[in-house]
This record gives sequence, C-alpha cells and structure tokens, in this order.
Amino acid sequence: MTAVRTHTHAQAVDVAVDLFTRQGYEGTTVEEIADAAKVSRATFFRRFRSKEDVVFADHELLLEEVVVMLAATRPDARTSEESGHDLGRAWDPDVDPYLEVCRAARMVFDHHVGQRETSLARYALLQQVPALRDRELITTHRYERAFTHYLRDTLPPERSTSTASIAFAASVVAVHNSILRRWLRNPSLDLRPELEEAFADLRRAAVLGATGQPPADDGAPPARRVIVTVIEGKAGPDEVARAVRDALV
Repeated sequence: MTAVRTHTHAQAVDVAVDLFTRQGYEGTTVEEIADAAKVSRATFFRRFRSKEDVVFADHELLLEEVVVMLAATRPDARTSEESGHDLGRAWDPDVDPYLEVCRAARMVFDHHVGQRETSLARYALLQQVPALRDRELITTHRYERAFTHYLRDTLPPERSTSTASIAFAASVVAVHNSILRRWLRNPSLDLRPELEEAFADLRRAAVLGATGQPPADDGAPPARRVIVTVIEGKAGPDEVARAVRDALV
C-alpha cells in the first residue's frame, strides 16, 4: 500500500462525507466530489465506482491491512519462512488464531476512533441514507468473511470446522460493532478496555467449546459445590461434620 494511495483514499472520504453532510447525499454529484478531491471524473470511477463506495474507501485499504496482518500467521506463510517445507511445522502452537482475529478487529476499532471526525460524520449520514446502511452491511460481511477464512486455514484440524469458524468470526464482528456504535453515540467514552474484555470472553468460550476445558491461563476459580443435609437441631460439631462427609460420598 503506497502513501499516495492512502492519502488519496483518505482525502476522498473526507471530502465526500463533508459534501454529503453540507449538501445532502442526493444533492451531491460525483463531479463535485471529484473536484473537491482534486481528481478527474474518470479517475474517481476507476478508484471508487460509486458514491457509496467512496464513503467507505478507507475500509478498502483497512481490509487489505487486516488480510495482510492475518496472512503473516497463516500456516502457508509460516512454512515459506522456514528452511524446509515440513507442513507439520506449519501449525504453530504459539500462535492463537482467536487472538489474531481479535487483534485485527481491534485495529478496525482503533481506525474509527483515530479518524474521529470522519467516523462521527459518516455515522450521522448512515442514519439518513438507506443506501449507505446497505453498503455498511456489505463492508461488515467482508471483514467477517476474512476472519472466517483465516480461522478455517489456521486453527488445528480438530477445531477448524466451518461452523466453529463462522460462529467465532460473527461473534467478534457483532461485539466490535455493538461497542463501536456505543462510542459513536458517545465519543467521550473510552470503550477499548470493555472491547478487550469482551474479546477475551469470546476467546475463552471458543476454547471451552472446542476442548471442554477452560484455557490454561484462564485464572477462573474452581467451581463450588453446594451440599444439603438434614441434622437434628441439637447436633454437635462432630455430628455436623459427619453428616456433611456422608453427603459428599
């Protein structure tokens, strides 16, 4: 990804969102966006295709970054970096695919927060323009699909079923979007710690569902047992202890 390309996309998003906010979505033409972004009409359509696309142009680049980041820990990527071609070594136990997907989703969240004014203005537009809400759903699905494909390729064979991968990817995207919308409604909040905690909960649930055991570093206290026994009201300590011991057998 070149700096020029990144700057061009970021500039196009900013000017498009600004024009839509001031003039209305329907009242803004492609020519006006192209002029404000200092590109020709032909260049605009070569890069963005439509007004809907330009509003989410930064996510085209961000999705590429996500795919590249995840690809660095895919089995084929790790194998190509090794001296041999032993496919058995590709499954790296030190790489947690669930964690890598959460890292990628966190990068998307940080992008929104880092582009505060554009994110808030775009969110306001989404409430007014149904076509943009539809385009947002498409963008969301592309992230989810990238996460799913990565998990299918990277989880150990006994845990890489389509259902499990789809479920975890969808859960990460849903949690991300829910917390992001809360931030968009109240951008003074620092919701990143809550996002991290929610992602940790999803990872614990995914590991527990796959293995039947919580992660080794989960830190959760052992489950408590409740014992019910009936004793005489005048029973002494020894009798109480014996009754409880008998109930445990």
